Amino acid sequence: MKKIFIAILSMISLGLQAQETMHPSPAQTKKIVITGASIHVGNGQVIEKSNLIIEKGKMKIETSNPSLGADVEHIDATGKHIYPGIIAPNTNLGLVEVSSTRATVDYVELGDIHPNVRSLVAYNTDSKVINTLRTNGVLLAQIVPQGGLISGSSSVVQLDAWNWEDAAYLVDEGIHMTMPALINRPSNTRRGNLPGGDPVRAGLARIEQAKGFFREAKAYLNEKTHAEVNLKFEAVKGLFDRSQSLYIHCDLVKEMLAAIELNKEFNFKLVIAGGADSWMIADILKENQVSVILSEPHSLPATEDDAVDQPYKTGAMLYKAGVLVSISQDSGDGYTQQRNLPFMAGTLAAYGLTKEEALQVITLNPAKILGIDKRTGSIENGKDANILICQGDLLDMKSSVLSHAFIQGRAVDLQNKHTQLFERYKYKYQIK
Repeated sequence: MKKIFIAILSMISLGLQAQETMHPSPAQTKKIVITGASIHVGNGQVIEKSNLIIEKGKMKIETSNPSLGADVEHIDATGKHIYPGIIAPNTNLGLVEVSSTRATVDYVELGDIHPNVRSLVAYNTDSKVINTLRTNGVLLAQIVPQGGLISGSSSVVQLDAWNWEDAAYLVDEGIHMTMPALINRPSNTRRGNLPGGDPVRAGLARIEQAKGFFREAKAYLNEKTHAEVNLKFEAVKGLFDRSQSLYIHCDLVKEMLAAIELNKEFNFKLVIAGGADSWMIADILKENQVSVILSEPHSLPATEDDAVDQPYKTGAMLYKAGVLVSISQDSGDGYTQQRNLPFMAGTLAAYGLTKEEALQVITLNPAKILGIDKRTGSIENGKDANILICQGDLLDMKSSVLSHAFIQGRAVDLQNKHTQLFERYKYKYQIK
């Protein structure tokens, strides 16, 4: 028994040694002056020969020579580029660690209509996946629940925190609904339609169920006093005063048109999440002021009749049509792939957008969709210092190497398990 106990202790010790030693950064204390870099604002502009000042977590651009002293941290970024931090919308990051291990999965609740479920309180700041996103420049994320017809509320978090309260950047900013499938396909049961019978009729019935809930909620909220508090109705109060957005997850034209028709009755701030076929109705989306978060721009087309490169082109088609568009790697099993957002934006730049427009799709546009554009999403005076310093092109996988990242002025550790293993085996095989 003694030998077994010693062996177990040895294994625990080795396991602890193999874990990352990173911890959230403390609040900014010294003024930071960054000189010599090209500043990519995030709104389509590039500013040359200017300096970026970070003080008390906020940014300021100055053209004059800055004063440097012992109380100032100077970063010489000559030849480098400064970008806004990337924002990952529509993800279950921090809600699942290992998708095949049920104990680490916490993004789905039982039931059909539960808007009062808050994804934020289940967010795990100790997830090992989070560090891998920061290394590629993803500094903020929208944490999204799943399951049922109305899944609950999402929140925006910053990715360098001790706990979910510390991480919260914008709390309960939207309610999520999964549009029932409106086409007869074998996979319809995945979208909530019951097997057997007419799946389209079943889908339409579920849409009416959602409308009925919103009508009841509206009537409840119009009353000044209540004998009993209804948590589900209270949870959607922000939809009616437009302080929250309604995110409807769907891909096909019929489903998106049904979402727009539903919204005509309630006048919510509507966002389509998914939108594989959104390019077909870009003018309708623009007319109805519907934003789109495209899922998985690196994927096959939605139907066999589409061009094989259609997912690459959809972002540019929506952008040029005037639709407010962003991209994500889906909220399914793509939580580990959100780190590839800058390179997906690079693909959009190869299929119709300029580099600065593609940058906007993953910075300022998601900030506008999520309602945080007054605080972040672009490099402008007075905004939070959520920025990146890159040695190459942020959107290019070969040249993108981050030297610094800041969240609200705090220097973020860019290590993760992958980088540590990289250094470990470089050392073992004496690779320089």
